[in-house]
Amino acid sequence: QVQLVESGGGLVQPGGSLRLSCAASGSIFSRNVIMRWYRQAPGKQRDLVAAITSSGDTVYADSVKGRFTISRDDAKNTVYLQMNSLKPEDTAVYFCQTRFQLVTYWGQGTQVTVSS
Repeated sequence: QVQLVESGGGLVQPGGSLRLSCAASGSIFSRNVIMRWYRQAPGKQRDLVAAITSSGDTVYADSVKGRFTISRDDAKNTVYLQMNSLKPEDTAVYFCQTRFQLVTYWGQGTQVTVSS
């Protein structure tokens, strides 16, 4: 069983920054898993924001390229999402996700609200 726990969300003004964290239980980071951040705005589908492989390769949605950075600390079993230059359209619930032994795991989500 894998548990993912996100933290770091909140209310921020446009142009501001937040760093999200996702702590994973167990030692799945040593199993070469890909860690992903998704987000879901009200009334919209859940979309991939960023992903990082065990070797550190990353991918980003076009809408966040140059503003968001995903990273991981395998010693802490934690993945991060540094979000800079935030825009109102970044407002959403952000979820951490991974797939391990054919099972997909999601965190409970953390709310990010960008508003003045």
